[in-house]
Amino acid sequence: MSTHEPLADRVGSPAPPGADSPPWSAVVSGEAQPSAGVESNSEAATLSEACAKVETPAKGEECADGDMRADGDAQPDNGSGRWFSRTFLLCLGACLLVLLLVNTFVVRPFAVPSESMEGTLRPGDRLLVNQLAYDFGSHVRRGDVVVFDGIGSFLPYASEPSAGQRFLAGLGLSSGGDSVYVKRVIGIGGDRVTCCGSDGRIRVNGVPLDESGYLYPGDTPSKVAFDVVVPAGKLWVMGDHRGDSRDSRDHLGEPGGGFVPESKVIGRADWVIFPIGRWTSLDRPAGFAAAEGTGGHGGQR
Repeated sequence: MSTHEPLADRVGSPAPPGADSPPWSAVVSGEAQPSAGVESNSEAATLSEACAKVETPAKGEECADGDMRADGDAQPDNGSGRWFSRTFLLCLGACLLVLLLVNTFVVRPFAVPSESMEGTLRPGDRLLVNQLAYDFGSHVRRGDVVVFDGIGSFLPYASEPSAGQRFLAGLGLSSGGDSVYVKRVIGIGGDRVTCCGSDGRIRVNGVPLDESGYLYPGDTPSKVAFDVVVPAGKLWVMGDHRGDSRDSRDHLGEPGGGFVPESKVIGRADWVIFPIGRWTSLDRPAGFAAAEGTGGHGGQR
């Protein structure tokens, strides 16, 4: 018995005649190398991944069209929002400026502080005061309801406000406090005002006034007798609620004699604007027409 291996089973041994098996080298090569189709698929996948990385820009990178893109989305445009904010602020500033100018030079709101003008005005009524009523050569007229600063007349011993306080008050940023009054004009510069005749009525230059249209119900024209001549440039004023009004009558013995300088008049009260149910114009009473042409200044001489 031979112990030698068969020559046909050794590596490199020729195959027996007529055998169909491929050579050993061919078999080994076929097992170690992949096929051409598998290699092509692997290369295609690798190229696809590389292309995807190139085509997708990283976060914050600039794309080909020049727009910045984060996570694949375009950044929102805030230009229109900023434009709207600027426009709104400009409009608001312009409105405030117009309101400030109107309040300073044209009309100003005032609140009625007391009962002295009841019959016409009530405490808490809001008035619109026309500050241009007596500009451009116009004068205060008898029967007008005026708002004035009482320093020097109704408050003869009060000190004048500082320039800064006057400036703020003119802008409507500071109230006049207790120095601002609202009364009705009875006599103007040059008038002689007397009370009371045998009929109990006030007379202006000898002409009796019909005050029934505005006098507080139950009040008499005055319980205080007086006979005054109004100095030029001054006014004699009284409240419509004569029994509850401190007016020119109460300051007869004081410096200034109770007369209000026209220069201290802030304006003419033309409208009651609040409460809504009391919205009305403050027209000049017809009773003062009888005194026109009897003296005084301007067109009332």
